[in-house]
Amino acid sequence: MGKAQKLQTKPDVQWVESCVYQGDTIPFVQLRNIYIYPPLKFKTQKEWQDYYRLVYNVKKIVPLSIMIHNTIIETYEYLQTLPTEKARKAHLKRVEKGLKDQYTAQLKRLSYTQGRLLIKLIDRECNQSSYEIIKVFMGSFRAGFYQTFASLFGVSLKKEYNAGKDDALTERVITLAENGQI
Repeated sequence: MGKAQKLQTKPDVQWVESCVYQGDTIPFVQLRNIYIYPPLKFKTQKEWQDYYRLVYNVKKIVPLSIMIHNTIIETYEYLQTLPTEKARKAHLKRVEKGLKDQYTAQLKRLSYTQGRLLIKLIDRECNQSSYEIIKVFMGSFRAGFYQTFASLFGVSLKKEYNAGKDDALTERVITLAENGQI
């Protein structure tokens, strides 16, 4: 191969911040936290399958709960800028219609377990139960209606996330998944 035929490749370079310490330039790289938990011990194959189903569900539902949290904050902040109650109600109707159009199909595809997990993760992200959020934005009557409808399927919109006890394994999976360790 002649000189003209040689491919020119640039070496992979990653620029990082640096600091000067006693006249020497030292690269500064921020490393993410690594979380170490004791290994899980599964007594049966079903426990192992349930754990990996939880991992799958968490990876699917956490982004959805974060999106819901961001939408709630954005809507609340915008509502504060509106001058009248009539304008606020009109905006809420538009937001509700837009959200239904955009996410109904996605939410209908959730399994029963994923729906229950979503209710808990909304409480984790927002520090309020789904029932309280609906009550604030849509009123007590609609919140009661949705709670009654959910209870027909054995679900409560008032379900709270408890990272210390009931949901410790879920919290572990979320932490590891958000850090890219799972």
